[in-house]
Amino acid sequence: MKALLCTAYGSPQMLSVQEVPSPKAGPGQVVIDVKASALNFPDALMVQGLYQVKPPLPFSPGAEVAGLIKEVGEGVQGLKAGDRVMGFPGTGGFAEECVVAAEKIMPLPENMDFASGAALVLTYGTSLHALQDCGRLQPGETLLVLGAAGGVGAAAVEIGKAMGARVIAAASSEEKLALCRRLGADETIDYATEDLRKRALALTGEKGVDVVYDPVGGGYTEAALRAVAWRGRLLIVGFAAGEIPKIPLNLALLKERQLIGVYWGDSVRHDPRGHVRNMQQLLAWFAERKIAPVVSEQLPLARAHEAIQRLLDRKVKGKIVILPES
Repeated sequence: MKALLCTAYGSPQMLSVQEVPSPKAGPGQVVIDVKASALNFPDALMVQGLYQVKPPLPFSPGAEVAGLIKEVGEGVQGLKAGDRVMGFPGTGGFAEECVVAAEKIMPLPENMDFASGAALVLTYGTSLHALQDCGRLQPGETLLVLGAAGGVGAAAVEIGKAMGARVIAAASSEEKLALCRRLGADETIDYATEDLRKRALALTGEKGVDVVYDPVGGGYTEAALRAVAWRGRLLIVGFAAGEIPKIPLNLALLKERQLIGVYWGDSVRHDPRGHVRNMQQLLAWFAERKIAPVVSEQLPLARAHEAIQRLLDRKVKGKIVILPES
C-alpha cells in the first residue's frame, strides 16, 4: 500500500509517498481501508518533532480517518469487515490503510460522506470537549473564538451557536471572517487590523466575554484574557501562532478569571464514556444541520506535504481532507 512517510523530523517538504506493507489488526484493533483523512495542526507539528507526542520514526501523520473496515482483530465486537466507520488513530491516517483501536471507532452515518466523517472527529471532538466539559459554556453567554476560520475554530463557532451562545469570531482577514459569518457568528473581529481587546469589550458593552476559545496563542492570548468578564474562562487549546504566551497571573486574579487547559486526546483516554457521549451529540447536531464540517479542499496523498505547509503558513480555511486512493 501507499503511505506518506516521515522518516526524519523537519520540513513537510521532506515527507514522501512510499510503498509499505499493509498493516495487520492486532487484538482489539481494526484495519480501515482509508477513503478520507483530515489534516490537523498537530500533524504539522508532529512531522517537525514539535508536538507533545513524538511517534517513533518512520511514521505516517494523519490523526482522523473515515473509510471501510478491512479486517477485524481478535476480541473486537460489534464491528465487521465492510462497515462504514470514522476513527481517531492519532497517526497513520495518511495511508491507503490504517490500524485503529476499536474503542476509537464509531459508525459513519449513512447521511455523512467520508470527507465529512474524517473532518468531524478531532476538531469537533476537541471543540465540544473544550466548550462543554472544560469551559461549561451556558446558553446566553458570550463566546470569543480566536483563529475562528481554522479547523477547530470553525467547529467552535458552530458548536457555540448550537449550545445557545452569542459568538464573536476573530480571525486575520475579511475572507476568513466571511466564512465565520456563514457559520453563524454573530459578530466578527479582524485582529490583523483591529485591537482585539478593545473591540471585544466594545461588542460586550465593556462587560467582557464569558469564554475565550484560544487555539492560537502568541500575543493574542493576553489581549483576549484582558477582555474576559468577571469569572470568565479562557480555554487554552493550542499555539498555532508558534509562540507559547507568558501570561501575567494578576490578570486572572483581578477578575477571578480562570485559565483552563484543553487536551482532548488525553480526555478520550481518561473519560471514554464522555467521549462517546460527545460524539453522539455531534452526530445528532449533524443530523439536525446545526453543524457541518467545512472541507475547503480534497487532495491526493501526493500533495499532502503541500497542504501541511499551507497549514503552517496559516493559509487554510476549515479543513483539508486527503484522499489516499486518488
